[in-house]
Amino acid sequence: MAIILNHVGYIYEKGTAMETCALKDVNLVIPDGQFIGLIGHTGSGKSTLVQLLNGLEQPDSGNVYYNGEDIHEADYDKKALRSRVGLVFQYPEHQLFEMDVFSDVCFGPKNMGLNRKECELRAYTALKQVGVEDEYFYQSPFDLSGGQKRRVAIAGVLAMKPEVLILDEPTAGLDPRGRDDILNLIASIRKETGITIILVSHSMEDVARYVERIIVMNQGEVMYDDTPAKVFAHAQELEQVGLAAPQVTYILKKLEKKGIPVKTDAITVEEARDAILQVLRKG
Repeated sequence: MAIILNHVGYIYEKGTAMETCALKDVNLVIPDGQFIGLIGHTGSGKSTLVQLLNGLEQPDSGNVYYNGEDIHEADYDKKALRSRVGLVFQYPEHQLFEMDVFSDVCFGPKNMGLNRKECELRAYTALKQVGVEDEYFYQSPFDLSGGQKRRVAIAGVLAMKPEVLILDEPTAGLDPRGRDDILNLIASIRKETGITIILVSHSMEDVARYVERIIVMNQGEVMYDDTPAKVFAHAQELEQVGLAAPQVTYILKKLEKKGIPVKTDAITVEEARDAILQVLRKG
């Protein structure tokens, strides 16, 4: 089954002088198990899009379907939807509020109506899954570092056993090591569980390295929807809308301009390394 957006449109401040079209006729199919990168400049519509996927916002036109059901039908259970389509916000303090870490992660399962034993089992499993040590379980979540808060926020969603995990800029504000730790964690979760992951990011390097499909939003519309290699082949067009290809792509193009016959379609550091080594081996 899949998430389907059918001719979806969304307008902020509708009917006022501040009326703004955030999404225009968006059509997407998100199948089970994909690792998707969602990119776009500020105001491109990507944050609005992810909030539509679990019913936090309702489209002004079109339909959003989950497993074949319109999530905005009058009798649709949106509470159940939000346990299946989990959203981790950009700033974890927006969704951390209990007195201690363990209670915070228990909140989602408790809200699902599960008994205490099952809630605690799920919380423990989720915290271990994201690498939070026992010593932090009964600390205030607000005393944690930025990276630890991200892990706890992700655990709080994983404890509900979602089928789709949406992460809105999960590495924002982290140092390079913290960013790599969180992204490697997300990749590991996907490998272990097979769940659908939608990663919203401003980092071209991050999406190039981890995802299998990229959706590029621009002025409320889907500009590109393809594999990373095919999307980043449009480097010039991406630059025109405030985005770019990964830095290694530009480095290889500079080498090519200097007369070095290197392939310029690499989008990760590993691919660039292999392209340069190939030239060196040929002498």
